[in-house]
Amino acid sequence: MSQLEHTLATRIPSMTLQESDKFATKAIHAGEHVDVHGSVIEPISLSTTFKQSSPANPIGTYEYSRSQNPNRENLERAVAALENAQYGLAFSSGSATTATILQSLPQGSHAVSIGDVYGGTHRYFTKVANAHGVETSFTNDLLKDLPQLLKDNTKLVWIETPTNPTLKVTDIQKVADAIKKHTAASQDVILVVDNTFLSPYISNPLNFGADIVVHSATKYINGHSDVVLGVLATNSKPLYERLQFLQNAIGAIPSPFDAWLTHRGLKTLHLRVRQAALSAIKIAEFLAADKENIVAVNYPGLKTHPNYDVVVKQHRDALGGGMISFRIKGGAEAASKFASSTRLFTLAESLGGIESLLEVPAVMTHGGIPKEAREASGVFDDLVRISVGIEDADDLLDDIKQALKQASN
Repeated sequence: MSQLEHTLATRIPSMTLQESDKFATKAIHAGEHVDVHGSVIEPISLSTTFKQSSPANPIGTYEYSRSQNPNRENLERAVAALENAQYGLAFSSGSATTATILQSLPQGSHAVSIGDVYGGTHRYFTKVANAHGVETSFTNDLLKDLPQLLKDNTKLVWIETPTNPTLKVTDIQKVADAIKKHTAASQDVILVVDNTFLSPYISNPLNFGADIVVHSATKYINGHSDVVLGVLATNSKPLYERLQFLQNAIGAIPSPFDAWLTHRGLKTLHLRVRQAALSAIKIAEFLAADKENIVAVNYPGLKTHPNYDVVVKQHRDALGGGMISFRIKGGAEAASKFASSTRLFTLAESLGGIESLLEVPAVMTHGGIPKEAREASGVFDDLVRISVGIEDADDLLDDIKQALKQASN
């Protein structure tokens, strides 16, 4: 123990979480920082380098901020706690998180990914990882096709659940079981689940057999649309050590201020996500009943969702989250008109903030995916995706009603 750590331990008692502590308690207190002043809220540590008492003998825990920083470490510990994980890592973006995981695969590896995946993830698999010798097979029916898609050199299976933007739900445990059944024990296939759409409050994929859970923390975890950041969590020490090495070697790390902001946002995650989900089910039920203007509605919280049984198993209180997508009658023109007619829903990419957003995936977040592949995954020109914020649910519903009216004229 360093001199500084000894001083902190003897002068300032720290709060220790217990296994019995519930999510809200962990959200507030996990990753708490203790400093010499006894600050209740952690200070922002902007220093890039840290003093040493003698060569290679740091006064405290830290040496250089690319390798580790107090604010980043606090955030990583908090994310790990909320995902029921032993280890957490934070990166400069969700895409940087994806890139680091794929960078950890040996050249000549094969990956399997669900087809209905975030456009940026699809782009990385097909345009970057492919150029580095990692081949990816995509499927729109993972459980059915996985046994045939797994190869001797398969090193990774990538799931989004729910998917972006059609909100398909995948049974994580069944995928984990299928990997074990159809691969040799020595093959060591990593199962990665992107949990961005739900957040750790609604679902914890590691509980169902995932090896790594990833988030674009830009979205729900931060929750205020003012930070770009990514995180992952795992219970595997070898995976953690491999990815931590790459985090430091590649250097795709968040700034201390961004880590501090994200940790602050995380403390209200349960309040924000639950409210968004409660408003979203109200909106989804209205849209599902509007046969005059709506072709189809995708929302996991609806009991008519094809995989509602999995939602009940994997989601807290069977909550569907705050994301909805729907196909509007009138094609691309109606989708564009609707998206341009809302008052409270802001037309913008991204999701998971306190404010409600909407977009047209075919020309925005998924515009870079070839049309044939896009439509095979259900992303048609008439699809609208909405991120329900924490405004009053009735006000949001009124906004949707008036925008539908304008789109139909």
